[in-house]
Amino acid sequence: MLQVRIEGRGGQGAQLAGQILATTFFREGKYIQSFASFGGARRGAPVSSFLRVDKLPITLHCDIDKPDAILCFDSSLLNETLLEGATFRTKILVNSSKGTGDFKHLGDFDITALNAVNISRAHNLGRIVNSTLMGAFAGLVGAPDIETLLAVIREMSPVKIEENAASCREGYELIKKVKEAV
Repeated sequence: MLQVRIEGRGGQGAQLAGQILATTFFREGKYIQSFASFGGARRGAPVSSFLRVDKLPITLHCDIDKPDAILCFDSSLLNETLLEGATFRTKILVNSSKGTGDFKHLGDFDITALNAVNISRAHNLGRIVNSTLMGAFAGLVGAPDIETLLAVIREMSPVKIEENAASCREGYELIKKVKEAV
């Protein structure tokens, strides 16, 4: 079972990213469980989206305490509290202009930093980084299939459909290059 936590701030697209990833895995024939927590539900407030994916029906009905992956939309959220339950095997992708090495002070975690804002801006999406980060996530963990993800993004993006798809593809390809270099 793949257990994913998506952490962001209201208005960044973290909730929609959870829905798109859940839909993509479902289209691939997987069982999914997706739920969210968004406190005050206002722009800028911390929001969380949770996703479980498996080949078999999912019978767990609890929070994700030990994530296999964390997708962090805002590096200011990446702290000891967010990392609770993470291990050295947890794949952590963080949107940040800092380098991956700048997060070593947090401990022995598998953190990959990506400046998703720059990619999103290059595709005329402003600071909305969800498509870029979903593509990078797919490249980092090896799932879901990028073509399926792109199809779902094209169906579910409310605006700038091709810009979101291009941003997703660039995030995916960039992370694949980073992984190959390591």
